[in-house]
This record gives sequence, structure tokens and C-alpha cells, in this order.
Amino acid sequence: MQYRNLGSTGLKVSTLSFGAWVTFHNQVDLKDAKQLLARAKEGGINFFDNAEVYASGRAEEIMGQAIKELGWKRSDVVIATKLFWGGPGPNDKGLSRKHIIEGTKACLKRLEMDYVDVLFCHRPDASTPIEETVRAMNFVIDNGWAFYWGTSEWSAQQITEAWEVARKLGLIGPIVEQPEYNLLARDKVEVEYLPLYSSYGIGLTTWSPLASGVLTGKYSKNSVPAESRFSLENYKPRIWRTDLSWMMLLLKWII
Repeated sequence: MQYRNLGSTGLKVSTLSFGAWVTFHNQVDLKDAKQLLARAKEGGINFFDNAEVYASGRAEEIMGQAIKELGWKRSDVVIATKLFWGGPGPNDKGLSRKHIIEGTKACLKRLEMDYVDVLFCHRPDASTPIEETVRAMNFVIDNGWAFYWGTSEWSAQQITEAWEVARKLGLIGPIVEQPEYNLLARDKVEVEYLPLYSSYGIGLTTWSPLASGVLTGKYSKNSVPAESRFSLENYKPRIWRTDLSWMMLLLKWII
């Protein structure tokens, strides 16, 4: 396994990471999660990703319990989780100082950990001033609940705004962005974010490199394998969005 520094930091992560999205709780229970995590670590993976919204928090609980039962040394692994959708209440979502602090504490409780290595803002929040979010993420870091913070599915402009606020206030800016990146979704990583790599040392940890399995060729309109993610009731709408992406890509090639 190869390891690379995450952005301009000294944090080293495996080139492959293990994520809990869709699978944990929806498809995988604690017993299977332990086996999967153990195999991943045996292969050299040290980077494990989660989010408060995954299975409404159950994914974090399963990952935390599995790591505890496996007896892993905490310093041997890099754990990331994400904040934005924490519940149905008006203050249970978004990137306000209230939700960032309360959400972080809730994530750590579910993971049964004192800290995470990387805490992501899962989406941009247009209803919260960017300065409030930057200050809150730095408060989390200052209290030792996370070592670094990053963004997920933010635009280059939003990341730039966060960094300029951080520089103005003498605070830590986001060190990593987590966008979707695959054959059907390339522009953000290859074009839009290009200035960010040199200007701010932004790193990337991408999601859905195989477009949720579509690029494996196992799916078609008349064939959805049993127990695959597209067979899950709450996941079916995504396959139609993926089909649309294929159509747009083909049109681009034709034009």
C-alpha cells in the first residue's frame, strides 16, 4: 500500500480508503463489518470514512464498535466523519456553531472515540455565515475533538472564501475536499479546483470512483443484482441520475 500526505499536512493516509456509506447497517451488520475492516487494514488501508447521516448514525456506531472489538491501536488509523445532516430538528443540520459543536460530540459518542482525525463539512451551508463555520471548526480543533477539517462537495469559490476568512483571522483553513470523482464527474477535480491545489495546498479524498458500481458494468435497466446498493429502496433514485450522467457524457463526446 502507498501512503500520501493529505494536502499540505503531515498526515499520511493510504491511497485507498474504506467508507461506510450505504453498506454499514443497510447491508452490513457488526459481524461482517469487523471482517471487512480487518481485511482492509491487513491490506494496508489506514483511512476510514464515515458521516453522521450514514444510516442515521448507525454506521458510526457499527464502525466504532467494530474497531473497539478488533482492539486496534487508535494511532494506527485515520478516522474521518462528516457533519451536516444530524436530525430532523431545525438546528440538527447545517454548519452553525451550535450544530458543529453538538454534532461533533454526538459523532464521537457514536464512534466511542475521543477524537477524529479529519472532520468534514458535508455540504456548504448558505444559511450560515462562512466566518461562523470557520471559527466553529477551529474551536473543534482547539478542543482536540478533531485534528484537521475539510469540506465535501463545496465549490472552489466557497473553499476560497473559507480560506480567506481563516487567513484573515489567523485560523486553520480546510485542508481537504471530498468531491465525487469518476468518469462521469471530472470537471470539479480537473478544472474547477485546479487553482486550489497550489494556492491553499488542498488535498483530495474522493468518493464514488466507480459511480456507485455503475462503471463496473454490473447494472443495466433490466438487471439490478440482488443485494446490490441499487436494489435498496432508498437508493433507487440514484440510478436514474447516473443514467442521466451517462447520457450527458455521451452527448459531450458526440458534440
